[in-house]
Amino acid sequence: MRPASRCRGAGAGLAERARAAPYTRPGSLSAIDKRAVAGRVRIGEHGLDGDEQGDRRVHGGPDKAVHHYPFDHYPAWREELGAHALLAAPGAFGENLSSIGLDEASVCLGDRYRCGDAVLEVSQGRQPCWKLNDRFGVADMARRVQASGRTGWYYRVIQGGEAEAGDALSLIERPWPQWSLQRLATLLYTRTLDRDELRAASALPLVPSWRKLVENRLARDAVEDWGSRIEGPAAG
Repeated sequence: MRPASRCRGAGAGLAERARAAPYTRPGSLSAIDKRAVAGRVRIGEHGLDGDEQGDRRVHGGPDKAVHHYPFDHYPAWREELGAHALLAAPGAFGENLSSIGLDEASVCLGDRYRCGDAVLEVSQGRQPCWKLNDRFGVADMARRVQASGRTGWYYRVIQGGEAEAGDALSLIERPWPQWSLQRLATLLYTRTLDRDELRAASALPLVPSWRKLVENRLARDAVEDWGSRIEGPAAG
């Protein structure tokens, strides 16, 4: 059966977008505080019209054009964190798309989905960063997201188009059915030096940063430092 879902957003919106604004630490910018978009929205090579990224070194670009976070994960976060105001509606994790019915276990690298007129291809899972710590007011939130496997994922845009709330997100192609995002996340964060898995992953169409990560682990038999990504710069 081909997995399908429906695009949804906070309130009546399709998805979330935001302008970059000063964030919590000196010199930092972020557009993580997304707001719902009403009506049809154009999705192009660099994402939703009107959406921005605070740090283009690590966010945005063609391989991170659209961020998807399953609304299915919100009950687990409410159970873990309590009645957090951010978890009342989609957008808490800075996602552009929210849905019911898809997760990291059912979505594979390279999957292509049609949403409205647009065609989106799963390019990589999300590697959570320190901005989630500050957004939620939970010092280890990024580590929790990473350890839980509830990370969400990114798309590149294969065909631009328009979409709106309620449009089906339908699978149209699956070239790597054995490589769910859950399997990749297990390799990245749990079985970090499993050489058989690393070699198998090296045959995938990985984004350049992930290919470098896999090759470095194979060459050095060591795991890269996650500290700066997860902890971030010192708060001022």
